Amino acid sequence: MAVHTELGCGFLEKVYKVALPIEFAERGIVFQREVQLPIHYKRHLLPTDYYVDFICFGGVIVEVKALSAMGNVEAAQLLNYLKASRIRRGLLINFGATSLQYQRLVWG
Repeated sequence: MAVHTELGCGFLEKVYKVALPIEFAERGIVFQREVQLPIHYKRHLLPTDYYVDFICFGGVIVEVKALSAMGNVEAAQLLNYLKASRIRRGLLINFGATSLQYQRLVWG
């Protein structure tokens, strides 16, 4: 919320992705940025380059968007990331709307 309050809406997604680590650090939130996500199919590692925006506290995937509105596609993307990573909790944050939008998802 602090990032949205400070920057507002209208920036590209990458602006929020570089602002969030500053806020995380100030609040003592342990995080990893741009974590590569291996995708398996029938026990075969697929040659893909999927990255989650952040993993916080080692167990929460945080995906950042800057869209006028979130839809089912964004939620489905996060659910797929949760399944692939076997991480149970995720947070989808949209900075593109005039009010901050977020959705918490749990898999499994």
